[in-house]
Amino acid sequence: MERRSFRQWLMEARESRTMVVIVVTVALFVDCILNTVIAPILPTVLNDSLHGKENTSVTSNSSAVSDYTFLFNLSLYNNSSEGIYQEQNVSRTQGFGIDGECHDQEKDSLHGENLKIGLLLSFKGMVQIVANPIVGKLTNRFGYDAPLFVGFAVVFTSTLMYAFGEEYVFLCVARGLQGIGSSLTTVPGLALLANIYPDDNERAKIMAIATSGLAVGALVGAPFGSIMNGFLGKSSPFYVIAAVTLLDGALRLCILKPKFSPGSIPATPYRTLLADPYILVTVVGYFLTKLSSSLLQTILPLRMLEHMCAPSYQLGLAFVPAMLTCILTLNGFAILSLKWGRWLCLMLGLIFQGIGVICFPLAKNIFGLIGPSIVLGIGFSLVGASVVPMMAFLIDLRHTSVYGGIYAIMDSALCLAFAIGPLFGGAIASAIGFTWVMVILCVLQITYAPLLILLRNVPGKDEKKSILNHEEMPEETKPDDH
Repeated sequence: MERRSFRQWLMEARESRTMVVIVVTVALFVDCILNTVIAPILPTVLNDSLHGKENTSVTSNSSAVSDYTFLFNLSLYNNSSEGIYQEQNVSRTQGFGIDGECHDQEKDSLHGENLKIGLLLSFKGMVQIVANPIVGKLTNRFGYDAPLFVGFAVVFTSTLMYAFGEEYVFLCVARGLQGIGSSLTTVPGLALLANIYPDDNERAKIMAIATSGLAVGALVGAPFGSIMNGFLGKSSPFYVIAAVTLLDGALRLCILKPKFSPGSIPATPYRTLLADPYILVTVVGYFLTKLSSSLLQTILPLRMLEHMCAPSYQLGLAFVPAMLTCILTLNGFAILSLKWGRWLCLMLGLIFQGIGVICFPLAKNIFGLIGPSIVLGIGFSLVGASVVPMMAFLIDLRHTSVYGGIYAIMDSALCLAFAIGPLFGGAIASAIGFTWVMVILCVLQITYAPLLILLRNVPGKDEKKSILNHEEMPEETKPDDH
């Protein structure tokens, strides 16, 4: 009886769309938390790897401060040959944020290694950009369940490599595997949800639930990593994430199955998708929203260190208001987008983000960041609630309803934004200043936002065909107007 009931449960679960939503949501959560949990951990590991154990006594005095300084000044690169820890111990042991003197010495102490670490942090996005089109093709041809399960195996492997890895090359391999696993999770996962929820209104609500996993992962990743690293060691958070990944992998294996016959519907080529002006407008807008997040995550903590004398624990709290706002409002905006129109939500999201980023330079302390961060979170939520179902809607309306390609393009836009931030963000801010970076970003977003009005009335492929067919019909076969 027990075997029978389990088999019945398994059969029911495989037919349950709710279980599929749970699997995809957890998968996106794991992908995002793995990407953010390394922020407070990676610098310490890299310090040991690049400079050896002789610096242990120095870094132990103020590991949290040095970690964040090392991480977020990544793309500042010069050719000095001085040691990275030269004359830092004195200033750090004086206390941070107590006597009112900020740590300007750290800014000048990061030298040739920064390029290596900037490349390491950008490596995941670079690999994922290459992997996404391939995964999109595989998803269109072989279905969703096989890529999703392979993605679990790759993410699980990269998680364990983070737990045990200490050498730079080893971490690069882990980072690259994470990029492949992210592609094998995000593209087929979102495409699967778009396929099993063909109703546009229902799809919008489900996509909001699934993408909330990304927001939760972004919210808890850095604090979770910092606490676990501080009390239980750098490997401990990765063991926990590996356990959650293993559970999600079991659900993928037991529940997911192909939802359509491979090859029954011809997929639209990437060239055609990228040539579609409506898809292009949406993808560029999405890229700009993620670019603001990427740049802020790279240069805002350094700004807090240099100009606010912020204690180290505050660096991880700077983005909490934005992520909380996004989580709390995402599902509400998904419902409102059906009434207002997704084009309007996308446009308002870009405008809110532009307003938010231009207010960040005005903040004098951590409390001054709360308002801009909340406004930014509203922008994230407006875009997040609209862009994923909007992509599926454009595919249904103008192309064939095969979704692997469009979500590969969308995820590549996100990866490009998060590759630019760590690689170039610090160098750009060093050259023109934090304020001007925010001004330029604000101008780009608010100037681009009106273009999204083009999405208000998108013509479908059937409309074009009917017009052409009517024009090409012989005179005697055209319908009588009377």
